[in-house]
Amino acid sequence: MTRRVTVLGATGSIGRSTAEVLRAAPERFAVEAVVGGRDAVGLARVAIELRASFAATADASALGALREALAGTGIACGAGDAAVLEAAEREADIVVAGIAGVAGLAPTRAAMKPGRSLALANKECLVSAGEAFMADARRLGVAVLPMDSEHNALWQALQAGRTEDVSALVLTASGGPFRTWPRERIAAATAREALRHPVWSMGAKISIDSATMMNKGLELIEARHLFDVGPERLEVLVHPQSIVHGLVQWRDGSVTAGLGVADMKIPIAHCLGESGRLDFPGTRLDLAAIGALTFEAPDAERFPCLRLAREALAAGGAIPTALNAANEIAVDAFVNGRIGFYDIAAVVAGTCEAWAARGGGGPQTVADALAIDHESRRIAVGLLSARRS
Repeated sequence: MTRRVTVLGATGSIGRSTAEVLRAAPERFAVEAVVGGRDAVGLARVAIELRASFAATADASALGALREALAGTGIACGAGDAAVLEAAEREADIVVAGIAGVAGLAPTRAAMKPGRSLALANKECLVSAGEAFMADARRLGVAVLPMDSEHNALWQALQAGRTEDVSALVLTASGGPFRTWPRERIAAATAREALRHPVWSMGAKISIDSATMMNKGLELIEARHLFDVGPERLEVLVHPQSIVHGLVQWRDGSVTAGLGVADMKIPIAHCLGESGRLDFPGTRLDLAAIGALTFEAPDAERFPCLRLAREALAAGGAIPTALNAANEIAVDAFVNGRIGFYDIAAVVAGTCEAWAARGGGGPQTVADALAIDHESRRIAVGLLSARRS
């Protein structure tokens, strides 16, 4: 049976990998809609390649360029927030949520329809609005499929037993480009150095998050909501080869691990093939060629963002939302040369402290999460200004 698919974030790294998987199994899928950012020509190219019915760009000013690029194809199109929401709400069996950042929160929530599957690659949905998001998924009967490589590995490994028999879920981290650097050298690191990830090819934001290890902290918060386990059962292990993506430790001492090459097409194929596994269009794992796998404990002193994320996870409420918002502001400032590497953690810590002083509960809706996100960004910008003055 052909399944209809919508891809949110079709021109990003997740979207491009998703397109490869879809093209390798044309008999299994029909593409309903594709959504992109400012690259109207690139979005049109994807829409044509995947024979989508509808294409939407988030940039309202790019409608003319998108229409021109799609002229004569019969593919309908739109631009701006309303068009993005229309794409998310169109009839589909599975929606790939690959829009990066908090910009993906509203479209991903709009994609929730009864009986639909949601392949989730957007961290912010669970970091910024985890409880509300998962409550809505349960109420609507939406299957949330973990598409991040680590969470997908845990999801598959968890099939070996019952959640109540889990003693720990372990997320692995590559350690990023600064894994072996001393603190003094990390403090002087440039954005160009931070963007050189040793294993994965990713966008700028997630590459910097990997360098600070904030990415792994955000993944801990995601795992809390995806798998409904307490913070005390969530751990991080540094694994430079990025072959083991997640491990489940069971109460009887057994360990089940999810392994694979560092290729996002693997978790994407697993999510898209939920009704029957797909053939993987890439290089398969060859452990003999790799030869050795190594592991080490994370260093919270050299990578304080991981500690801050753990503290936000333990605190709950609005703090994870504030953490994520402040991190986006601080990372952008670092990439643009306005602050140093460790200033990222300082801005995040200051923003979280400001929210903790206010008290109050966490977001009950996506609108609540966006309001907290907006205020947290305001606080973070103020802290940045104070650091530069």
